[in-house]
Amino acid sequence: MPVLSTRLSAAAAAAFGTPYDPELRSSTKPEFGHYQSNLALRIGNALGRPPRDVAARLVAELQVDDLCETPEIAGPGFINLTLRPSTLARAVNDPQAFTSNGQRVVVDYSQPNVAKQMHVGHLRSTVIGDALCNVLRFVGYDVVRQNHVGDWGTQYGMMIEQLLAEGIAAETLDLEGLQHLYERSRKHFDADGTFAVAARSRVVALQSGDPETRAMWRHMVDVSLDDFEKVYALLGTNLQRTDVVGESAYNDDLPRVVEDLEQAGLLTESDGALCAFLPGFQGRDGDPLPVIVRKSDGGFGYSATDLAAVRHRVNTLHADRIVYVVDHRQALHFDMIFTLARAAHWLDVPAEHVSFGTVLGPNGKPFKTREGGTVKLAELLESAVARADALLAGREGIDRATTARAVGIGAVKYADLSSDRGNDYVFDLDRMVAMTGNTGPYLQYAHARLTRLLSKAGPVADGVTELKDPAEQRLALLLTGFAATVQQVAETLQPHRLCTYLYDVASALSVFYEQCPVLSSDGETRASRIALCTATRKVLQDGLGLLGIEAPDAM
Repeated sequence: MPVLSTRLSAAAAAAFGTPYDPELRSSTKPEFGHYQSNLALRIGNALGRPPRDVAARLVAELQVDDLCETPEIAGPGFINLTLRPSTLARAVNDPQAFTSNGQRVVVDYSQPNVAKQMHVGHLRSTVIGDALCNVLRFVGYDVVRQNHVGDWGTQYGMMIEQLLAEGIAAETLDLEGLQHLYERSRKHFDADGTFAVAARSRVVALQSGDPETRAMWRHMVDVSLDDFEKVYALLGTNLQRTDVVGESAYNDDLPRVVEDLEQAGLLTESDGALCAFLPGFQGRDGDPLPVIVRKSDGGFGYSATDLAAVRHRVNTLHADRIVYVVDHRQALHFDMIFTLARAAHWLDVPAEHVSFGTVLGPNGKPFKTREGGTVKLAELLESAVARADALLAGREGIDRATTARAVGIGAVKYADLSSDRGNDYVFDLDRMVAMTGNTGPYLQYAHARLTRLLSKAGPVADGVTELKDPAEQRLALLLTGFAATVQQVAETLQPHRLCTYLYDVASALSVFYEQCPVLSSDGETRASRIALCTATRKVLQDGLGLLGIEAPDAM
């Protein structure tokens, strides 16, 4: 609670002349109150004084009678604070609201490749990126979404040459046909040196604007984007077609990127390529690692494209913060790109690589089909919806198809978001759609149960007025932490913190149900508990919404 931190810091300034950060933490056990601070131990260690004596001085200066019960000193000098029920009630009734912070954040996420179907590997970037965009917008950022689609480079030279070699019209191919075309062209490229030379020349023609080449390429892009939109709609992401800014969008700026880096003295010729060798970046053999900005054949790689994207996001989009949601394998790449961009004075705002681990199968290895291929994302999501539909069989009073979609997709998203994004996780549909434990359906059901209760309750009271039972107080205390939790996610870019918080709320709600009758209570107690349920329902609904998960009113 910010006001407690402020007052404890003021007490430290009054007693010891320095407004220390109290590092106030939620207590782990009820007997320690609601909040606990180790400030006295830190001050005592710094000043060489007994921590309990320091704690006594702090408590004497601490002015919290209007908020807390009498502070307690515990153990070697911990200060325990217990909020008054009236304080909790006010905090629940008047939750912290966010206003615009005047800053713009650009979030780069999803990043599928043209001419290939989206697979399970795109799940994490899309789900994590969408949740972070929601959270950042909620706390006051102007959020600009960027879907950096892979629509440029060698693979398109290969595919177009393969089309010409086979005499196939590009317009006859759907996305699956394009993917098969890519597979054939890859084999051809690897086996035939003459074809490889022609494919590389075709890339140059593409980048130079050759009309025939551009027309075939344009069809590949349009077919792919149409299919991506269907997957995004199924996934329920907020990404729009207007958010797509493919690698091709930066083509005209690539020569200027090279020219400006050369003028800054940051490029070196190496085997015909123009490279930047940055201090501190070495391979396993100890040799310097290059950032290849222009290849020996005159073409540009994705490093040049990423540098151009940095310039665009800073100079044109006017980003105050840039976030890249890309898997952990690209950590070194982005470290080098950010370092080079800063050396060129193109990047003067925070740029963060939000890395994430791999989706694993039940065998603990990267998730694959039985045939060893990548799992198509659309098929995976449809399986989750089917599993949720079976779970809802026999339930009355619901739109089963709509609810199954919300539960199935929500289960997949929550499973992804609820673990630390840096870790790998096992894709297990049975566990994901379970109605118990830390799962999406468990939280959705908690929301639906509250909706049903409130529909029976009649008119809702203006607010919480009393919190007599410990279970009521525990639930109310958790509700007051919603804004702080969301703020923490915006700062750390760790959405699992919000998942953990929502699960704690749902668990506390379950205990509240067991110990505190709502509809069968009388008078002010009944009205106050209904208001507490209303506030809880809003936190669950808002929290799930920030995660990109629907909150059904009935399950």
